[in-house]
Amino acid sequence: MRLILAPMEGLTDPPARRLLTATGAFERAVCEFVRVSRGLLPPHVWYRLCPELLTGGRTESGTPVYVQIMGPEPAVTAENAAFVASLGAPGIDLNFGCPSKTVNRRAAGASLLRTPDRIAAIVAATRKAVPDHIPVTAKVRLGYEDTSQHLEIALAARDGGANELVVHARTKADGYRPPAHWPLLDGIRQAVDIPVIANGEIWTPQDWQECARASGCEAAMLGRGAIARPDLALRLKTGAPPWPWERVCALLLHYDSLLASQDGCTPAIRGGRLKQWLTFIARHAGHDWHQAKPLFERIRPERDITTIRAMLEDREPAQSTP
Repeated sequence: MRLILAPMEGLTDPPARRLLTATGAFERAVCEFVRVSRGLLPPHVWYRLCPELLTGGRTESGTPVYVQIMGPEPAVTAENAAFVASLGAPGIDLNFGCPSKTVNRRAAGASLLRTPDRIAAIVAATRKAVPDHIPVTAKVRLGYEDTSQHLEIALAARDGGANELVVHARTKADGYRPPAHWPLLDGIRQAVDIPVIANGEIWTPQDWQECARASGCEAAMLGRGAIARPDLALRLKTGAPPWPWERVCALLLHYDSLLASQDGCTPAIRGGRLKQWLTFIARHAGHDWHQAKPLFERIRPERDITTIRAMLEDREPAQSTP
């Protein structure tokens, strides 16, 4: 199977991409979206949001990182896509799925699901502007308020020239609430002649088995599930057992060390990012890592990064129950 690491603002930042792709289980990653609306963004913006452009468009382990662009105007999106391709992006991904209210007030992200013809125009302009050897992919949802246009949306991206289509199996109105409507992906897959990649509510190997059965898809994009279970991609790819808890703590400590090396990443930001990651693990890891929840409860009130690191290094939960 093929696995792709999803772009998630504030979650799959460059250090997280580096660590999660280090297992070799992901075929590619996609950077957090870059919003374009007026004119061409300068190089430093692209390098800040996708520093992998400085290393051949790949993470330290060699995983390609596509640059995700989000914008409402075909010409502006295409101009920026061509420019970032010239900076070394191995692929361009177009965002038509972000449910953020701020984004949607600006006629971008999931708001474009209401106008499939505009999706087709943005994809077509981008595909024309980007060299043929660089893939242009699109990420969509099943619709805005409901799923009545899900085939029209998918066909619009295909007709615009997208090389692949990632479908988050929910509407904009659904947000991130379960369930994901995996069966609808089967109809999309049969309607378009490009690869369709399933996304949404894949937290465990069992979830993927059900998703693959319902959708017929052979590839998945992992988002929050990859944060909640950093070993999930490896387990799906190889059938490996869950990581020991000590390895999870070591990954979080490594993540903090990478954050500390970034300009402007204060101890407060580092602590917040560690708590955010540990929150996902504590909520979704279940019995595999039962230590996560009590550890998070100990760390949550702490503000000192040295204390937080010491708690992760100690790895001793407070009265955990399997």
